[in-house]
Amino acid sequence: MQLTFDAEVEAFRTEFTAFLDTHLPAEADTAERSHSTADVPVWARRWQRLLFDEGWLLPGNPPEFGGRNATLMQSYVHLEELSRRRIYHSFNPQGLGIIAASLLTFGTDEQKRRWAVPILRAEMTAALGMSEPGAGSDLASLSTRAELAGDGSQFVVNGQKVWTSGAHDADVLLTFVRTDPDAPKHKGISCLAIPTDTPGVTRRPFGSLTAPDDLDFNEVYFDDVRVPAQNLVGPLNEGWRVAGGSLGHERTLLWLSFSDRMDELLRDFRPLTDLDKDWYATLAMDAQALRLLGLRALARAARGEQDVPALSVLKLLGSEAVQKAAERALEAAGPDGLAHPATTAPYAYMHWEDFAGSWFQRYARTFAGTIAGGTSEIQRTIVAERVLGLPRG
Repeated sequence: MQLTFDAEVEAFRTEFTAFLDTHLPAEADTAERSHSTADVPVWARRWQRLLFDEGWLLPGNPPEFGGRNATLMQSYVHLEELSRRRIYHSFNPQGLGIIAASLLTFGTDEQKRRWAVPILRAEMTAALGMSEPGAGSDLASLSTRAELAGDGSQFVVNGQKVWTSGAHDADVLLTFVRTDPDAPKHKGISCLAIPTDTPGVTRRPFGSLTAPDDLDFNEVYFDDVRVPAQNLVGPLNEGWRVAGGSLGHERTLLWLSFSDRMDELLRDFRPLTDLDKDWYATLAMDAQALRLLGLRALARAARGEQDVPALSVLKLLGSEAVQKAAERALEAAGPDGLAHPATTAPYAYMHWEDFAGSWFQRYARTFAGTIAGGTSEIQRTIVAERVLGLPRG
């Protein structure tokens, strides 16, 4: 296996690193901090707009959508350089990586102009309305309903979402609703873009396992919310396909984020006892295995070979290895691991939030990896049925 890149990719990397060296915001300008995954500080909005305008936000996109038609390998080294410098790609990660991408894939030209481009330019932020109290990760069981009213120019939405990250700070919700209650549960689902200032939309943030004042999760209520029919994203009753695309955007290079987390744990934790050294060695081997498997998948994708189920292997290995390692680090730290605030990583002003918390916080945040984007249980089912060919249980 060749673990190097060709001259064109390396030239792309050099150009990007030169841009970072020249334009990265000064530390003194970044004092304002984000309070949720849809709260983008003023300085970070300026930085994201600059990335968009220069084609460095999402290099694989065409220039009109913040890119430069980069290849998959070039997009990979772009993310690799951001990670190496511990630069947070966007303070509205779902807006950038899922919602804007879904609008670009399934939206109309008007929807791209109205929502996708402003989200990419950090002129507005977005949240994803999928999970519900009675559905969780089972999107097909959602019960939030949208009915066409009168002349068909509006949907009337009623129901509830939960775990909606950043909803209280978001300008728009990409919301999955049931539009045909008589259809099989995987059918009859549609996707609506719902501005959060629409009458009848109520957002209630609540604390997380990390801390009571860690306000990112939300309950979102829809009470006779009237949404223009032109806010329908994708065809009516084909929201399942839109959802698959939404999560597909999230999963394509998701393994790289787990690989980064492993590398960070390897750098930030120093084992002292023999037991610590044992699990630390396991983490090092897991990190290498994930990166090799990920690069193998990346090479296949660059050749145009699609192997979506293999992404489940990467997500499962990466998310669970990070969680187990963070748990071991917390155990090794003992009571000191619960102290907050704490310094558990080198200071990185462009990505301070994730790496300046206690070992308990770092462990608690790993559960997002084993839940979001498809739980570990769902990933195991995909691996069993579509990779190993086992019969359905």
